[in-house]
Amino acid sequence: MSSPIDLQATFIPNEGEFFRVKLALEIAIDEVVNEPGCLRYELTEASEDKLVLTEQWASQEDLDRHAKGTALQDLNESLSALLAEPVRLERL
Repeated sequence: MSSPIDLQATFIPNEGEFFRVKLALEIAIDEVVNEPGCLRYELTEASEDKLVLTEQWASQEDLDRHAKGTALQDLNESLSALLAEPVRLERL
């Protein structure tokens, strides 16, 4: 049995776009928490210059499925013009 996969995604909004980025993340969270293998998908830190999303997936297969899913694609599309830099994704 594989151990869970923990990730942290950091989002840096463009100036004045914090609330739009946060709303896009909240919409995605509502969808993603119901995906198979999602153990945790929550906003754990939010300030005007940074939002941090903490994720935990039951397996690499679940994470791969999430990466190809519509919720993540929709989120990336929503954020495309709102972020000052690319999302920083770290494995914990």
